[in-house]
Amino acid sequence: MKRLILAGLVATALTTACNQTKTSDTAASGTAGVAADSTSGLNGLFNSYWEQLSRLDPLAATAYGDNRYNDQLPNNQTRAFRDTMRVFYQTYLDRLHKYDREPLSDNDKISYDIFEYEMEHGLAGLKLNTWMLPTNQFYGLPITLAQYGSGQGNQPFKTVKDYENWLGRAHGFTAWTDSAIANFRVGMRQGVVLPRALVVRMIPQLQAKDMVVTDPTKSLYYGPITRFPKDFSDADKARLTEAYKKAIMTDLVPAYQKLGAFLAKEYLPKARATSGIDAVPGGKEIYAYDVKYETTTDKTPAEIYQTGLAEVARIRAQMEKIKADVGFKGDLLAFFKYLNTDPKFRPFKTPAEVLAAFENIHQRMLPNLQKLFGRTPKTPFEIRETEKFREASASAEYNQGSPDGSRPGIFYVPIPDATTFATTSGMESLFLHEAIPGHHYQISLQQENASLPKFRRFGGQNAYVEGWALYCESLGPELGLYQDPYQHMGALGDEMLRAVRLVVDTGLHSRQMTREQAIAYLLANLSTSPDEATSAIERYMAIPGQALGYKIGQLKLRELRAKYEKQLGSKFKISSFHDELLRDGSMPLAVLEKKMDAWAAKQ
Repeated sequence: MKRLILAGLVATALTTACNQTKTSDTAASGTAGVAADSTSGLNGLFNSYWEQLSRLDPLAATAYGDNRYNDQLPNNQTRAFRDTMRVFYQTYLDRLHKYDREPLSDNDKISYDIFEYEMEHGLAGLKLNTWMLPTNQFYGLPITLAQYGSGQGNQPFKTVKDYENWLGRAHGFTAWTDSAIANFRVGMRQGVVLPRALVVRMIPQLQAKDMVVTDPTKSLYYGPITRFPKDFSDADKARLTEAYKKAIMTDLVPAYQKLGAFLAKEYLPKARATSGIDAVPGGKEIYAYDVKYETTTDKTPAEIYQTGLAEVARIRAQMEKIKADVGFKGDLLAFFKYLNTDPKFRPFKTPAEVLAAFENIHQRMLPNLQKLFGRTPKTPFEIRETEKFREASASAEYNQGSPDGSRPGIFYVPIPDATTFATTSGMESLFLHEAIPGHHYQISLQQENASLPKFRRFGGQNAYVEGWALYCESLGPELGLYQDPYQHMGALGDEMLRAVRLVVDTGLHSRQMTREQAIAYLLANLSTSPDEATSAIERYMAIPGQALGYKIGQLKLRELRAKYEKQLGSKFKISSFHDELLRDGSMPLAVLEKKMDAWAAKQ
């Protein structure tokens, strides 16, 4: 899933937000001696927090369907911003601790625990020097901004005001770029730099022909101008066209040129040859934080590494069985090569045929969904091809819809060349994970649940969100899928990918595994190409720890299901179990288990 990140914020916006949303700490709250907010009690605190956060992270607010700040792209690369974020988290943590947790309802206790967890981790993250690494080839504002500004993403382009709003964001990119370069330079002086392999990937992204243009009409950012709504007046069209051309040539193109030139000429020679974050000053602390936050557990890198080895061995044995069942003669690596090269596994000629094949998977599983789920989302759903400007380095992903249904949940599939898109790539398991019932069900149901505080409706913990999606891959047989042994092999390949991540992520960032060793490990255990393996390993190098959440979360969910099936016997109902897992949205795994134990006790 595409992860939303804080991007484009300024300290002045935070200060203004804090001043505007200060509330009385003396109003009655129903809990003696407890601070209260302008609404009531704990929920008032959560509402106040979300209002401020929406101003602080206007790009995320847009993604969540809050369009009040669609013109804003403040600068989150300043020391003042980090200082005010520290005050922000600490203030809300202190206010939370004025409440007595014990008298709260069960759901308010969950909110209390999640909120405390997020504030504490926010504070811990600000102690790290990750600000010296403001963007990379996998995520960051230069990529996110392009998705918004293309007119094909979260930013709405339906009214004249929408078009004017975007110009405000475009104008803010120059200041962000200058500050990001300044932070990169601090990192260069202190030895906190990106691996060379990642910088080599970033430079072409920033110099792409639809980013750096001499003719503004050739820019990716000119896309909205080519799709004016029919009700726009000729005068508005002419005015906006000129404004967009000017913004492209005076704000956006120079900023991309400047950042690209800096990376190529100044930063690349100082980039490091090492692969793991533990190689930089403060890197061990960064990775410890990442592991804890991304898995929501206290598992150590060493423990996770051993879990990974065990899972790789288990899944590999299942792969060997399928190889034998289909009568393939040769070892597993030869079988992988066969799956990757035999023309019969590449039947597609056009991107439309690939998208139609995913829709066919959707239709085949629909009759069985009602057996596994009592609740289904109202949010519309679409399958789309990934935009050309980012498909080369993109993975299949899900972008959440808006709670009001005005923007659908979108399953994006990158298809650079349809003739090389393999049916054996795990199409069925990919759909279950990224689309239905994976991310689309979990995220949409969470966003549609208006009884949750907004920080829970629109937030998420990696281990829960990705753990759920990976768990959904295991539902294939129950949904009538994986009948074809090659699709089952593809599903095992997808699960193996998440297992090898436990080995290579901890290996790269805590065991001095090199990029090349990690790529070799993937190729030895996965049906994948060298290019795909390289892209995957460079992703894990760019965002340490994130890849751990999938398998750690899935293992916990499988563990809970097995526990309750044994504990409840004939009283266990799979649809009730799934509905309860999704009912209250994302949360740390320990909080989830406590909640699910209480559910099981009531059955």
